[in-house]
Amino acid sequence: MPEFRWQPRPDELEFDAIRASGPGGQNVNKVSNAVHLRFDIRASSLPEAVKARLLARADQRITADGIVVIKAQDSRSLERNRADAVARLVELVQAAAHVPKARRATKPTYGSRQRRLEGKARRGGVKAGRRSPIE
Repeated sequence: MPEFRWQPRPDELEFDAIRASGPGGQNVNKVSNAVHLRFDIRASSLPEAVKARLLARADQRITADGIVVIKAQDSRSLERNRADAVARLVELVQAAAHVPKARRATKPTYGSRQRRLEGKARRGGVKAGRRSPIE
């Protein structure tokens, strides 16, 4: 199965420049370099199956209205933070697009059952040898 490749359309993304938290002194107090990325899952161009899996995810970045909110503030550059936010969104969608393989229950083979029973018998013999003889 081919890997799902997806890039968001620019009109689907909404960016807000905000002030970052944490250390940085005067720079962090006066420059809005952090980014809030908002992406509406329901109004996006994603396939319906991927939308359903994204909305079903237990992720704190996805609101009850189906909007993904990602905050990026690692860099001092607004553009790098925007790129980081988009990369994290793409990663989230790629993870939701992956369909886990269905597990089919199998029975243990005859040989594995035999080895298990032999091991149990050997262990029982070791313990029996530790007992004191009956008089």
